[in-house]
Parts: sequence; structure tokens; C-alpha cells
Amino acid sequence: MRGARGERYRHALIGAAALAARGVARSTYDIDLIISDPRVLEPQLWTPLREAGATVDIRRGDADDPLGGVVRIEAGTDRPVDLNLGKHDWHTRAVTRAEQLPGGPPVVLARDLVLLKLYAGGPQDIWDVRELLKQPDAETLFAGVSTDLVSLPAAMQDLWRTIGA
Repeated sequence: MRGARGERYRHALIGAAALAARGVARSTYDIDLIISDPRVLEPQLWTPLREAGATVDIRRGDADDPLGGVVRIEAGTDRPVDLNLGKHDWHTRAVTRAEQLPGGPPVVLARDLVLLKLYAGGPQDIWDVRELLKQPDAETLFAGVSTDLVSLPAAMQDLWRTIGA
């Protein structure tokens, strides 16, 4: 992603589109990205898009919010894009180790996608994790998630156990 002055911001695809890239078909209308640079919450960054007719809604997270904020971009008939600002080191790690797939944005690794789903913890997220665990590389995925979870919140670890992992 490029800013108003051409600077690059590391980001990665998450959500249903990332699930599809990892072999799980689920539809959604918007496109979700994760980013770890708080400058995306600065209104002036989005001036060129606003001037081009896009709607940009910047929502800052508070101390209790699981994210640093969300920037929703809507332009004409294009699918809306949500930039989810991560606020933890493991969010940054997910962006950093994302995989570049041909013809699209970087996509978080399956293990990071599972972690994000465990962090969100909703019924759809649990379904998504179960579907990811049905993929051919489930053993590798299980090992990676189990390793990463050691240093993450207990609630995520507990949910991982209840999913049957």
C-alpha cells in the first residue's frame, strides 16, 4: 500500500479473502487487511483518496479495543476495504511474515490467520479455524499455532483447546 507521498506501508490480507487463498471458501463483501503502522490513522494520509471521491472513515481504538483502529475505504462500486491496525507485536509479526502470492497483496500465513481468528473469538472465527484445520497442511498448521500461542493471551489458548486442537 502506498501513502499520499508515495511511501509504502506493509500490510497483509486477512479475513475471508485470506481464507480463500488458504483453501477455505467463504464469501464476504469487504476486503480486510492488517497493517501495523499507526500513521494510517492520520487523516491527511487519505486526502488524495477523498479528493478522488472515496469515503474514508477512520476509527481509533481505545485502550480496551483489540485493535489500534480501523480505516474503512469505500469508493464507488468497489468492494469496501477495512485496514485493521494491529497493536500487538504478534500483529506486526503477522504482517512481516506474510506471503506474497502472485497477482495480489501479501497474505498472512495460515498460522497467523488462525491466531487472528482466535483473538477475535466469534462463532464465524471458530468455524474458520476448524475449516483451516481440515486443509492438507493441518499438522504443520497445528504445530505453528501451538508454538506461537505460548506467548499469547490465555483466552486465545483456551479457545484453541475448546476447538479441539
